[in-house]
Amino acid sequence: MTYDILVALIVFAFVSSITPGPNNLMLMASGANFGFRRTVPHMLGIGLGFTFMVLLVGAGLVQVFDQFPLSYSALKIASVFYLLYLAWKIANAAPVQRGESQGTPMTFFQAAAFQWVNPKAWAMALTATTAYTPNQTLGAIVVVALVFGLVNLPSVSTWTVLGQQMARVLTNPRRLVVFNWTMAALLVASLYPVLWPS
Repeated sequence: MTYDILVALIVFAFVSSITPGPNNLMLMASGANFGFRRTVPHMLGIGLGFTFMVLLVGAGLVQVFDQFPLSYSALKIASVFYLLYLAWKIANAAPVQRGESQGTPMTFFQAAAFQWVNPKAWAMALTATTAYTPNQTLGAIVVVALVFGLVNLPSVSTWTVLGQQMARVLTNPRRLVVFNWTMAALLVASLYPVLWPS
C-alpha cells in the first residue's frame, strides 16, 4: 500500500467514523442516558466488531452476496427491522434517577453483532476493502482493518462524550424524553439510504 493510498484511507476512515450514523446516534443516546463509563463496552464492541467485519469482508465475504443475491436482500430486511427495534428502545428508555441504574446500555457483544446489520457499517466496509485494497492482498486488508480499528474508537468516543455532556441539560425528565425521541427519529431517518438507494 502506497503512502498516498494510506493517507486517503485514514481520511476516509475518520470521516466515515465521525459522521452521524446508527452507531454514533446510539452512542450519543447511551452517553446521555447511562454516562461514559457504562457505555465503554458499547464503544469497544463497535470498534473491535467493525475491525473484525472489515477483515472478513476483505477476505471474501462479499463474494457470498455476489453468488447469493437474496442473502443481501435478507440482510437489508433484517437491518431495517433491527434498527426500528433499537429506535423504539431508545425512544422509550426510562430516565435514570440519581443513585439508580435503571435500564442497560448495549453490551460489547451486542454492539459487535450489531455491525452485521448496520447499513452504514456495510457501506464503509465494502468501500474500504474495494477502494483501498486494489490487489486484495491479505496484508492490505489487514492494514485497512487496523486503520479503522485505530481511528474508529476515538471517533465514536466523541459521540458518547457529547451525549454525556448533554445529560447536564437533560436533567428534566421531559427534556430527556424529547431527546430520546429525537435520537430515535434520527436513527429511523438513517435508514433512508437503505430503503431508497440512489
